Amino acid sequence: MSTGSLPNASSPTLHLLCGKIASGKSTLASQLAEAPATLLISEDRWLAALYRDEMNSVADYVRCSAKLRAAMTPHLIALLESGLSVVLDFPANTLSLRKWMREIAESASALPQLHYLDVADTRCKARLQARNAGGNHDFAATDAQFELISRYFEAPQADEGFRVIVHSSEDEGEE
Repeated sequence: MSTGSLPNASSPTLHLLCGKIASGKSTLASQLAEAPATLLISEDRWLAALYRDEMNSVADYVRCSAKLRAAMTPHLIALLESGLSVVLDFPANTLSLRKWMREIAESASALPQLHYLDVADTRCKARLQARNAGGNHDFAATDAQFELISRYFEAPQADEGFRVIVHSSEDEGEE
């Protein structure tokens, strides 16, 4: 960690997920949450439950997501302080979002673990189209929305101080 003291080995972990739309963040989040004493918190599920009727544009997502983050911050800190690890299935896709997540981990003396899903845009779009066709996801983004949102994506940098585990599309083999 770049600031504050390092948590000890028995500290809970705050798992963070960085990757473009349909890169596999939620799938990985579910796998990580199978570990003992680990809780999964999904932005998409909370946004759908609280704001589904209010989310018609990217601007709506930004507004509703900010409200959700503000409400969740003390809850996340309390969970980590209680000794639970948390898989935060919120996109850690910008410096400012990763800063918010790091502050949560530091406030709770938890270890922030950043999982970076480095998946090609073509594979993400193919997955997105399949996901939309299946109708099993809380939100269906279009290719145009994928392009718009991807413009804001910032891959993690070494100077952010996270321990980063890279998951690339080459790790998956062919689908």
